[in-house]
Amino acid sequence: MLSRTLNSPRLPMLLLAAGLTAAPWTLSMAAGMEGMDHGSHAMHMDASDSEDASSTQSAPAQSRTPIPPITDADRAAVYTSHAGHQVHDTAINSYFLADKLEWQDANDGSALAWDLSGWIGGDIDRLLLRSEGERTNGKTEEAEIQALWGHSISPWWDVVAGARQDFKPGAPQTWAAFGLQGQAISDLDIEATAFIGEAGQTAARLEADYDLQLTNNLVLQPTAELNFYGKNDPQRGNGSGLSTSEFGLRLRYEITPQFAPYVGVSWDRSYGKTADYAREDDEDTQDARLVVGVRMWF
Repeated sequence: MLSRTLNSPRLPMLLLAAGLTAAPWTLSMAAGMEGMDHGSHAMHMDASDSEDASSTQSAPAQSRTPIPPITDADRAAVYTSHAGHQVHDTAINSYFLADKLEWQDANDGSALAWDLSGWIGGDIDRLLLRSEGERTNGKTEEAEIQALWGHSISPWWDVVAGARQDFKPGAPQTWAAFGLQGQAISDLDIEATAFIGEAGQTAARLEADYDLQLTNNLVLQPTAELNFYGKNDPQRGNGSGLSTSEFGLRLRYEITPQFAPYVGVSWDRSYGKTADYAREDDEDTQDARLVVGVRMWF
């Protein structure tokens, strides 16, 4: 009862009505108790609000629209191959490269040499064409063309099979051809081809070239070619075993990636019976040549 009276805001009026003078300590106590009541009420409100907020945050969110379970039909729709992927598989593309188209300063005169290749087809199967040859002082000394079917067996390697036709030297000759081509490492191109010719003649050729990027435009290209024959062929001047080799070093300047003039040197050499045939015809068994040419592709 006393506490309720002291806490009442009408306490000063009651004291005046009773003819009493409120002591300072009485008013201070009443004000303090009133402040305590308001503070405890505020603390109670804050605790209630915190509990409400905590319960709201900890409550798991419930989806208003339940997600249906995944069915077998849904899985099949994800893994089905769409028709759009077949565009790349059936596309027909083509490529042509004049790796060597050059003038050579040979011992017996000026020579024009070429090494051309190209293909047409898709990502897996392609028709490949190759041609090599040389004309010295306006006369064709060597010329051949190959038509091969290439089948990809990995991202970097193809097996090839087809035919090779020699026009020079000697009488024309036809060969069956099969082999392997691709990249052993980046920018190292390799062609290994075996041939079976008329009258049981056999041959093999190994070619390799590597592009060494010196600057953005300068590329140094070492090349190598080795030719082997299964038996002697006096008519065409080919001896059994390692017959001829050609090593080259060419420095080209790529005006554009598709067009690049170059200068370089080339070393040709004959071995064994092939060298003997060359001596009989008063020909050199080895020759170092300065070459100037252009490389282009499209």
